[in-house]
Amino acid sequence: MDYPDGATPLDPDELNGLKFKHVTTRGELDQLEQANIMEGLNWLSKQRSPDVLTIEFILQLHKALFGQIWGWAGVFRTSEKNIGVDPITISVNLRLLIDDTEYWIEHETFDPLEIAARFHHRLVAIHLFANGNGRHARILTDALLKYKLKHAPIDWSGGHSLTKMNERRSEYIKALRLADRADYRSLLTFMGSGE
Repeated sequence: MDYPDGATPLDPDELNGLKFKHVTTRGELDQLEQANIMEGLNWLSKQRSPDVLTIEFILQLHKALFGQIWGWAGVFRTSEKNIGVDPITISVNLRLLIDDTEYWIEHETFDPLEIAARFHHRLVAIHLFANGNGRHARILTDALLKYKLKHAPIDWSGGHSLTKMNERRSEYIKALRLADRADYRSLLTFMGSGE
């Protein structure tokens, strides 16, 4: 399968977790995943005031978004990737992110959009799962904005698909890479700050 810039290739063991063995192209996989994501979003919309800043919820959300496609959905990755922390430190890094985010909210360290940007960037950087990290992180960030920060969701795609290479995806990847160096300005602009 071909992967757009910023996407994480799957190793053979992870590919074996694909529940639809007839899938051979990225396009077929994208269609199946998008259908599952729609069902996952439906599941999320039915949650009453979920505590989005718990490891249990974060894993549940990934399973709701990808569980019909991947056998390992909702389970932390166990393999090294071209991005992300060492797999054995994922739960520790996620716990630190949750604690930091709760602190930022409680002490109003940043405005809601900057809290969301910092949360989103670190979640992507940790890279919790073998696949679906960007989509999961964008949906979880919107849930954080809605349920914890009382803020409108982000127009992540801007009318484009972020799963395919285009100008919007390039802007998104560039903004995340700048955030790797603690420069959040481009990510905040991408997320709608100042509009």
